Amino acid sequence: MNWQLVPQQLVTGLLNGGIIGIIALGIVLIYRSSEVFNFSHGQLVMLGAFLTWWFAGGTESGNELFNLPLWGAIPLAILVAASLGLLIERLALRPMTGQPLLAIILMTLGLAQFLEGSAAIVFGIEPKNNFPAPFSPSDVISIPFPGAFNDAIIIKQALLATFIVAILAAILFMLFFQFTRTGLAMRATSEDHELARSVGINVPRVFGLSWAIAGVIATIGGVLLATLTGVSLSLATVALVAFPAILLGGLQSFSGAIIGGLLVGLAQAIVQASSVQTVRSSSEIAPYLLLLVVLIIRPEGLFGQKRIERV
Repeated sequence: MNWQLVPQQLVTGLLNGGIIGIIALGIVLIYRSSEVFNFSHGQLVMLGAFLTWWFAGGTESGNELFNLPLWGAIPLAILVAASLGLLIERLALRPMTGQPLLAIILMTLGLAQFLEGSAAIVFGIEPKNNFPAPFSPSDVISIPFPGAFNDAIIIKQALLATFIVAILAAILFMLFFQFTRTGLAMRATSEDHELARSVGINVPRVFGLSWAIAGVIATIGGVLLATLTGVSLSLATVALVAFPAILLGGLQSFSGAIIGGLLVGLAQAIVQASSVQTVRSSSEIAPYLLLLVVLIIRPEGLFGQKRIERV
């Protein structure tokens, strides 16, 4: 282990984990409301980033339909993503009501391929490096830290800003879910669909709202990722890192999704601080190894609910 790199890697991993957590939050929302594990959420993240880039005039062709500043492009992309989430629930999920769980999972996998293929046709397959990020990659903050490499921890301003935005967005969402009337209806639906119907809650409407909000969360996550890496089809693969974060925190826990994201970021960072090249190159599997250890001890995840059902 290269101990001089450990402080730097831990801070970087923690900041990266905030973005993973906000993306995991959208998947947990869909699962809690409709008991559907959405494998297309990564594609929604990618699509949200592409929409923001497009509304901001990223094509640079000289005849852009939109050429908005970033603060104007993001709300418009969020609106489109929310509408798309609602449309997916109406056209893809609702007809699957009553079908086997495996059929619904395969539907979300097919939806993922459809969204990714559509994005490739509309926006092209080449990465876009001209995302209008508010920070330059060269903008950094140096924090003195004896014992670290060069006795300082270097933090990219863009990474710090995305972490702060991700945590604030997660807090606002959890406050909405906990204290608003709509959030209460969503909580009731997540516990028992039939019981929610019996007290007058429109369960299909809650499903649609959940998918719309998941589209909003995905767009926020996509914008944060694009700020750091640019826009490309590869943004869809971020869901592969969000999945172990969800299972670590517990499938039905919003706070668990955030904490799981932070743990995943830290796990990858610790492996990347290794002095052995083979170990460093295996950082992508570190979250899954951590997940395996946690699930052996707590099969329901760190904050999941242990439910015992009579079959």
